[in-house]
Amino acid sequence: MRLLVGEVVEREDHPVIKKISLVRVPIRLGEDVFDTGAIGNAKRDQLIKSLKAFRLLGEVYGVPYLRCCGTSAMREATNSAEVINRVEMESGVHIEVIDGTTEADLIMSTFWTQDLLKDRSYLYIDVGGGSTELTWIEKGQRKRSASFPLGTVRMLKHKVDEGVWTEINAFLRELRTQHGQLAGIGTGGNINRLFKENKNPYGQPLSRADIHKQRERIAAFSLEDRVKKLRLRPDRADVIIPAADIFLRIMEEVGIEEVFVPKVGLADGIIYELYRKSFGYVQDKQLP
Repeated sequence: MRLLVGEVVEREDHPVIKKISLVRVPIRLGEDVFDTGAIGNAKRDQLIKSLKAFRLLGEVYGVPYLRCCGTSAMREATNSAEVINRVEMESGVHIEVIDGTTEADLIMSTFWTQDLLKDRSYLYIDVGGGSTELTWIEKGQRKRSASFPLGTVRMLKHKVDEGVWTEINAFLRELRTQHGQLAGIGTGGNINRLFKENKNPYGQPLSRADIHKQRERIAAFSLEDRVKKLRLRPDRADVIIPAADIFLRIMEEVGIEEVFVPKVGLADGIIYELYRKSFGYVQDKQLP
């Protein structure tokens, strides 16, 4: 779970989201959902406590616009409605469960806030704990997007059906047929960490060879040493390897040699969407 408090700074060409505060809480609802199909009481109570804290932090920062989104674990939990009602009653925060397409759209909406060439074609690749969102952008316009039940926590729990990769590969082959060569945009905490580990200057893309090199280097350490020697957070140390594997397999299938890592994700997209809806901002009279 993440709480991102952001301030939108308007530039002449596009708005920029300035991060004021980012708080992460490693609850991992998917650990319950992908095993049993439901959110257990312990994780439900952790969720309630976290959202109480998030709401209070929002009040301290004077946040006027708030949106709380639930993704893959909440989408699949058999007791999702029950948990949401309990959480809202005790924390005062409403959880909006968004589908995979909406999740992909929110992530992609940050495209206009990034210093990327807008006339190129890109494949957004966002790898989360429970799902992976892929979005094809052609000259700033979203052409196609899809969400797949493939994520790092699912892989750790051995809950990924190989049929999911068949669907992903079919989606990617169609993209290659329709367009050809695409550049990649990688989002999510794991690709950001791989970028940092590779010591690339900001703005320089991360090559497929770079990702493979860092994957092998990190995998050579035990979980304990990844925390102690590489200074990875415990909740990052175990998922970074499956995340690298997902990126590498997707990039290989679609023929992408490098990805840009703009250090934004779903939370940034939520803020940007709140801003657009609240202030009516439109980039070049077209919404991505």
